[in-house]
Amino acid sequence: MAKKVLIVDDSALVRKYLGELFDEAGFDIGFAKNGQEAVEFVQEVDFDVITMDINMPVMDGLTAVREIMRINPTPIIMISSLTQDEADITFEALDAGAVDYIAKPGTMSLDLKKSKNDILNKVKAALKIPKNRLYIRKQAVQKKKSLINKDKKVSSPSKNVEKLVLIGASTGGPGLIEEILSSLPADYPYPVCVVQHMPETFTAKFANRLNKISAIEVVEAKQNDPIVPGKAIIGKGGRHFHISKKASGLLVVRLVPNTNNRFFVPSVDELFFSAARVFDPKNIMAVELTGIGDDGADGMVELRKKGAYTIAESEETAIVYGMPKEAYERGGAVKKLPFNEIVKEILAYGGF
Repeated sequence: MAKKVLIVDDSALVRKYLGELFDEAGFDIGFAKNGQEAVEFVQEVDFDVITMDINMPVMDGLTAVREIMRINPTPIIMISSLTQDEADITFEALDAGAVDYIAKPGTMSLDLKKSKNDILNKVKAALKIPKNRLYIRKQAVQKKKSLINKDKKVSSPSKNVEKLVLIGASTGGPGLIEEILSSLPADYPYPVCVVQHMPETFTAKFANRLNKISAIEVVEAKQNDPIVPGKAIIGKGGRHFHISKKASGLLVVRLVPNTNNRFFVPSVDELFFSAARVFDPKNIMAVELTGIGDDGADGMVELRKKGAYTIAESEETAIVYGMPKEAYERGGAVKKLPFNEIVKEILAYGGF
């Protein structure tokens, strides 16, 4: 039986574009022109995946996501223009239960074939998500916003780095990274370097959002930014995040172009391999979270061979069991753990 996809968008052109794309892929398709129509539709038909526009009349996409996750939880992929203005709304939708987002057709000068492949890959990945595993953000994270000390200590470049924590994620990852970083105490003793597959216009907003709810400092990666204890650095969209070492021994960020023609930019593999070159892997913890494909798997294998402590998220909690599965099956992970245990391991690694 063909899988059912609901396209929710007030633009007839977008509905036509996505409808033709999904029809060619063999899906059964439904259409809704606004969030209210979508909410009514899902009460009658059990869709396997929903694509959801953000700005629509009658009921916007964010409100619709919240209603659908309340009455009939379904994998939802947001259709975003990927502008900075829509970044915050997209993150709110992910918090409300949406699993991913794609570029709105026609809003960016994207390679058409690559754009189609990206959309289909994300829809196919969402089809594999059991509905009982949909990740809905807990109110506890939101409550932490009011608990963070406004006089947060800024990390000092003079501190020596004894160990590194590296984290890679893709589809389903933003909420997990939010939970990890908001769980770390202000005196967490090691730097945390993160690559989350995300467009260039989103990563600064993502870092700022995390900084507001985390006790440690969280920033978007910048060229030559010092990598120091008590600081989390989020890889910048459109550039690879490398770790480099100066003659003084100070670790710094290097932002490099996509010379290796990676599909994802930034790439988790690029972060993992660069860390292995300049820092003793025996003092590295590397974590591979939910995501499509195999980015990070080879880098994790390299780190483990050199003595790093490597963890892959287990299938029981991964929204998309792609990246962590490949890391584990290729022999890159010392452990395979559910997400809540991974948070405990990161805290324990820092002595908490």
